[in-house]
Amino acid sequence: MAALLAACGGGGTDVDGGGGGGPGLAIPTWSQRIEPFEPKAAALKGVAQGSTSSRAMAQAGATRVIALAPLQRATPERAAAAGSAAVPRQIGTARAVAETVDVARTAALLPWRPTARGTQVAALRFESPGARGLRLGVLVQALPPGAVLRFHGAAPEDAVQLSAEQLQAVAERNASAGADATLARTYWSPDFGGAQTTLEVEIPAGAAPAAVRLAVPRLSHFTSTAAEAEAAFTTKAAVAGCLVDVSCHPDYLEQSRSVARMTYVAEDGGAFYCTGTLLNDMAASGTPYFLSAQHCIPSQVVASTLVTDWLYRSASCNSAAENPASRRLTGGARLLYASAGTDTAFMRLNDPLPAGVVYAGSYYGGVPIGTALASLHHAEGGLQSISLGSVLRYSNCGDESCTATSGETGNYLALTWQQGSTEGGSSGSGVFVTIGARRYLAGQLHGGSASCARPDGTDYYGRFDLSYRAALKNWLNP
Repeated sequence: MAALLAACGGGGTDVDGGGGGGPGLAIPTWSQRIEPFEPKAAALKGVAQGSTSSRAMAQAGATRVIALAPLQRATPERAAAAGSAAVPRQIGTARAVAETVDVARTAALLPWRPTARGTQVAALRFESPGARGLRLGVLVQALPPGAVLRFHGAAPEDAVQLSAEQLQAVAERNASAGADATLARTYWSPDFGGAQTTLEVEIPAGAAPAAVRLAVPRLSHFTSTAAEAEAAFTTKAAVAGCLVDVSCHPDYLEQSRSVARMTYVAEDGGAFYCTGTLLNDMAASGTPYFLSAQHCIPSQVVASTLVTDWLYRSASCNSAAENPASRRLTGGARLLYASAGTDTAFMRLNDPLPAGVVYAGSYYGGVPIGTALASLHHAEGGLQSISLGSVLRYSNCGDESCTATSGETGNYLALTWQQGSTEGGSSGSGVFVTIGARRYLAGQLHGGSASCARPDGTDYYGRFDLSYRAALKNWLNP
């Protein structure tokens, strides 16, 4: 992970070898592109394998409390890198839960009660003092047919429900991608923004409680909230002037509606923010293809934990208020392609998309040195911001450094900013090129040295034209 952070600019220094990078690509014709697409609300698609909301069914007195001791560390292990440019912004750290570490101990704690519908229900409430949010890592070994799991915070009416069949589909998807049995069968609950999360199990009439084989060996304890991320964004936007509110650029509204803040749980149980972009395909099919960085989503196991926040920007220019139209999806994604060579993670979201989103267009031709570009991202995991810059040179980036090269061989676009910058949480965000009256994604953020502390630093974007030709065309333009 130290090498990964260095590759993402975690050291706060410009690691590029300098120089002009050699000649750029030939002057493009700009014809190699996929147009953006704004569907009608009824046409928005998803696989619908994600979660659905439902009122919790547990009766009063049928919930057992699992209370953890206060967290000893005030911040996550990797929080020191959170302010560095383009590093995934860590917001949570893993905690072991001894009381429910295995199936036997968990089964002994489940307080089963009958319901008026003839089913049986049991619930465990997990409390981690001081947490700004909790995501439970539930190891599901077996459930009887027709069983459901529900998760909620302090308000049971906000419960998120998954069926045994949906959970099995997640496990099979993870296993088919090579995950071991434990990782494949671990489902990470949504976060409800508080120090408690309740897990509820309901089984149908006639099912035996012994058929429920699950455990909660660990949880992810959030150390910051969305409100704190918004405050960090507005402070740096107002005081440092390095983050620019996208709402102050209404000409970028279309691209803004293609961008989502990402929250996910890594395989070690840490929770992070990154940024991703919804992409259109040549047929404008409405398939929810989603692009981010491989260092954010390196595996199917991590993709299964993905939560996306859409239309997550300020209500008006330089307002601290959140856009009331913002919406959250919790159903995760199917990882279709990942490459370290261009730091690409390409996915298909599982949940149907909210109304108001736009599928971004993309450009798969070469971008010459000097071309003006714009990046839309969630710096610090806060409200959406925009950075305006241009291509400085081309580079090749490895695990720990980037070196200048020619446009014909460089896998990355090296950018400098004229307005705005990037911060932790901007990782994976798209950079857009203007062609005529429209804008098209041309790469996604790998890392760099640009930040509020160093606005003159350099950021590196994996070239979309290379990942498109290597694999993405198989989905976007088959």
